[in-house]
Amino acid sequence: MTTLTAASFRVDRYQKRALMAGGVSAAIFVALAAAPYLLDPAITSSWIKLFYLITLATMWNLLAGYAGMVSVGQQAYIGLGAYGVFVFNDLGFDAYSSALIASIAVGAIALPLSFVAFRLRGGYFAIGTWVIAEAVRQIIIRFDELGAGRGRSISTYTGDPVFRNLFTYWLALGILALALIVTFYLLRSRMGIALQSIRDNEVAARALGINVSRTKRIVFTIAAMGASLAGSVICIQAIGVASPNQIFSVSYSAFMIFMVLIGGIGTIEGPIVGAVIYFVMDFYFSQLGLWYLVVLGLLAILVTLFLPKGIWGAIHERFNISLFPVGHRIVPIADHIPTKVLSNADV
Repeated sequence: MTTLTAASFRVDRYQKRALMAGGVSAAIFVALAAAPYLLDPAITSSWIKLFYLITLATMWNLLAGYAGMVSVGQQAYIGLGAYGVFVFNDLGFDAYSSALIASIAVGAIALPLSFVAFRLRGGYFAIGTWVIAEAVRQIIIRFDELGAGRGRSISTYTGDPVFRNLFTYWLALGILALALIVTFYLLRSRMGIALQSIRDNEVAARALGINVSRTKRIVFTIAAMGASLAGSVICIQAIGVASPNQIFSVSYSAFMIFMVLIGGIGTIEGPIVGAVIYFVMDFYFSQLGLWYLVVLGLLAILVTLFLPKGIWGAIHERFNISLFPVGHRIVPIADHIPTKVLSNADV
């Protein structure tokens, strides 16, 4: 009987496909960066929303799709990112630098909050994150310097509106690129394998020696910083916050869940597909009011029933397509000589 030993195989990390994906992605982002010079400003300014929607969906998917942490409180970090722009802008930084500094500050806030959130499991964790978001909102509206419950504008912002939209566009695009790069390389690292192990079976992952708490805490903090950056873009684009109830609204988490579920949870491509679908529907049908929400709900129900892995998940399952390969596969070594093993029949 002829068998192959372990030396007959190698682990393929999809290096060629990953390099190709990186090259194509870089070309797309360069084209998007140059788009304001080629297209009408009204078109490119509307893309700012698409960019931060993809960022939010990607961050929520990193939490739930890969780490198994279903959060409905990411609006806490969206709001903190928006109000962080006011805080650091008042300290003398420009709005764009304030967005980046605020994301670091939000990460420092999210880290100790994770010690509170991680004491809860399953549905209790989801509700706990929502409670944390509400607590954060209640704290923010206590400060008159931040507008209290009235909202606030970026008072020191000056400059041509055309350049403001241009810089905000580039900021949103840069944040999107950063979110995708961090997610891609994180999932291709050993931590990415650990995350999926934690998602599938936390007890087994802990038994294998994975530091579950540290791994989840890192992802929780990264997702909070990504949401903060998206919140900063929302604030800068609107020249402020109209209402703290709006920027801290749970509807942000609802839309994140919607985008990830219809696109395909547990994939990098899925949140992008879901965000594009939501953006198009919001752009053309949001004026329908209540019926627009009904259509969104029906779409989510239909996708859940007939495409449980989401639109991209179904495409991947049917055609084995992966634009951002993060997994591994075992392939035989072509020039390996099989080892001859004696069976009972040979004796």
